[in-house]
Amino acid sequence: MSLFGAEDVTHDGFLGGAVTITQPKRGYRAATDPVWLAAATTAKAGEAVLELGCGAGTAMICLAHRTGATVTGFEVQTAYADLARQNVAQNAIAGEVVEGDVSALPAELRARIFDHVIFNPPYFPTDSVAAHDPGRDTAHREDTPLAVWIDTALRRIKPKGTLTLIHRTERLDTILTELQGRAGSIQIRPIAAREGRVADRVLIRAVKTGRAPLALLPAIIVHAGLTHDGDRPDFTSIADGVLRSGQPLGWEV
Repeated sequence: MSLFGAEDVTHDGFLGGAVTITQPKRGYRAATDPVWLAAATTAKAGEAVLELGCGAGTAMICLAHRTGATVTGFEVQTAYADLARQNVAQNAIAGEVVEGDVSALPAELRARIFDHVIFNPPYFPTDSVAAHDPGRDTAHREDTPLAVWIDTALRRIKPKGTLTLIHRTERLDTILTELQGRAGSIQIRPIAAREGRVADRVLIRAVKTGRAPLALLPAIIVHAGLTHDGDRPDFTSIADGVLRSGQPLGWEV
C-alpha cells in the first residue's frame, strides 16, 4: 500500500482538541471506540503499553496524552503505521511504531514484556461483505482469529499486568474462553448507545495471574434520552468526560 499524500488525509481533534490525529479521508477512520479503549486502560506514567493493531495510533496516543505512559504501536498496514509515527511525533508523546502481523510478532517485540497490552481488533468475520477500500477492509474484517490476538497479547504482558480490549458483545463468549486459565480478575463494562438499548460493545479488562472473580459492571450509557432530540450534542456526563475531556474510565466495583 502506498503512503497517504497530503490531499488524502484529514487532521481530526480528539479529547476536546487536546490530541490531533492525522487519518485518511477514505479508509479506516477512528471514531469513539479507540477513545473508550484508552480511557479504560489503567496505565501510569512511565509504564510500557503495547497496542496491537494500532492503525493511525488514536488509542495509544490518547492514552499516552492522559497518563504519560510510553507506548508501542504494532500495525500490519504500512501506510497506517506511517500515519501513526507522524501522529506520535506531532502529539509529542513517548512512543514508537513497529510493523508486522499479529500472528507473527517480530523478534524485537517477542523479546519484550509490557505492563499493559491493549487492542481494538477487527470486528467482522472473514465471510462478511468486504469494504471497497482495502485499508478499511483490513481494519474491519477479521483475518487473524481473535484467539490469536488474545494469545499474542497475553504472551507480552508481565505478571499482574493488564489486557484491555473493546469488541462487539457477541464475541464475549470467545474472549472469555480464550482468557480462561491464563488471566483472571476479569471485569466487563457493556456500552449501550442509550438507556434501554441493547449493549452492542463491551470493554474487557483482565489481569495476568489475577485471581479475583469475574465482575460484570453497570453499562456505560453514551447518549442521554431515549432518542436524539435536535441537532445538538447529547452525551451523558460519563461519555462527555471520556470523549471530550480525556477522563479515565474507572473499574471500581
